[in-house]
Amino acid sequence: MRHRKKFNHLGRKKAHRKALLTNLSVALITHKRIFTTLAKAKALRPFIEPLITRAKDNTQHNRRVVFSYLQNKEATTELFEVVAPKVGDRPGGYTRVIKTGFRKGDGAETAMIELVDFNEIMLSTKGDSAGKKRTRRRGKKKTGSTVPPAATQSSAKSEEEE
Repeated sequence: MRHRKKFNHLGRKKAHRKALLTNLSVALITHKRIFTTLAKAKALRPFIEPLITRAKDNTQHNRRVVFSYLQNKEATTELFEVVAPKVGDRPGGYTRVIKTGFRKGDGAETAMIELVDFNEIMLSTKGDSAGKKRTRRRGKKKTGSTVPPAATQSSAKSEEEE
């Protein structure tokens, strides 16, 4: 029975799944963008994002923890020295998964997973907002007018009708 087992097992035993996610993580860190199946891309995201969050704080302990997951010295160095400084101010969401269609041989749904801050095309299309810091969930208090916005809209409509 698979009651309360939320993550995708990807049709593999635990050791094989761990090795698969480790190798996908190393490839993603090295190349900044990889093409794989949609299921593997979605399973990779919760595996790699905590590692990137750890890499933002460059301590010996964090390096050892990340190395225990990646088992690759070059990828660990790349993560701490290249990737982490670029995503330093981002509060999460370091990867992007984009569906790319179906594979010709077996019809599997494929996807591209990439590191968000390393796609120059997407960054350049944002324009001015790329350098600005965004606020989350809080609006600014409005000062001055005490009239509710609904009242101003209804008075504007009545003036147009006259």
